[in-house]
Amino acid sequence: MERIGLSFSGGLNPPDIVDCIQLADELGYESAWMAEGHGGDQFSILTACALRTKNILLGTSITSVFVRSAPTIAMAAASVDHFSQGRFVLGLGTSHKVQVEPEHGLVFEKAVPRLRECVEIVRELLQKGEVSYQGSVYDIENFDFWFEPLRREIPIYVAAVFPKMLEVCGEIAQGALMTWCTLEHAETAAAHVAEGAKRAGRDPSEVDVATLMPCAVGSSGEGAIAGLKTNIARYAAKFPRYRKLMEDAGFAEELQAVRRAWNDGNEAEAISLVPDELVDSIALVGSAEKARSRLDEYRRAGITQPIISPRVSGENSKEEAMQIIRACAPR
Repeated sequence: MERIGLSFSGGLNPPDIVDCIQLADELGYESAWMAEGHGGDQFSILTACALRTKNILLGTSITSVFVRSAPTIAMAAASVDHFSQGRFVLGLGTSHKVQVEPEHGLVFEKAVPRLRECVEIVRELLQKGEVSYQGSVYDIENFDFWFEPLRREIPIYVAAVFPKMLEVCGEIAQGALMTWCTLEHAETAAAHVAEGAKRAGRDPSEVDVATLMPCAVGSSGEGAIAGLKTNIARYAAKFPRYRKLMEDAGFAEELQAVRRAWNDGNEAEAISLVPDELVDSIALVGSAEKARSRLDEYRRAGITQPIISPRVSGENSKEEAMQIIRACAPR
């Protein structure tokens, strides 16, 4: 059966997300992921999913190493792992300065060292049940678990976009998590993950290369594309990391115009300026047949686990999400 995952970053109420992930479990999806953002507490939602599913892996995409302490991340991961009977995957990332500082009131600094040290702390807590740690970011005198983890090792995936962090994934993680990824970027990303793995003396084939794929599969290709443009305009305007990724795909001039319009308060104009070709290059749109063909192209480009991400909102969003889940189900 084909490897494929499902992710949500909002747009649905938490109980509706649980219903959708239960459907994905019944249809044979390998994994389901819940974002951090604004769509509800990811660990709570995944716990509810754990109690309603049987086989599907449940992961965070991602947990920010800035907005939770390393020990609380470790406890949350171990707790969901218990409820899911060993089906949890911890996705970690640095998030973005434009989120961490204005949204959470925290200082965004030493992002890569913080991520590395957080991974070390979480692994030690799971393995030993206690940790004392002095690093360049964390200074923990002592923290110990007052319960027994189900597993002493939980897979950790790391979010990455550009070469430096992709190679970190290859060095320290069981998987790399990307998003808004073109086919060309998928090829180079897989190569960087492999390079990092080799440098650490690891077999590159042991590191999963996954990407979230924004998805709006419908009967009308034009309508599906229109449904994604708001998401792309928002990301292009607010997140320099992803704007650069999209610009590198050949849309630099267009995205600067999108950014200017959005930041000037002309959101409708910004959305209209997003090129159809850009949407088609970084998302799954159109018919179910086209989506399946595109997924196969990503697999050939080096993505070992594509993760569809329905971008739905509004009155019929749950039904639309379920339509996408059925359309992209593994064969």
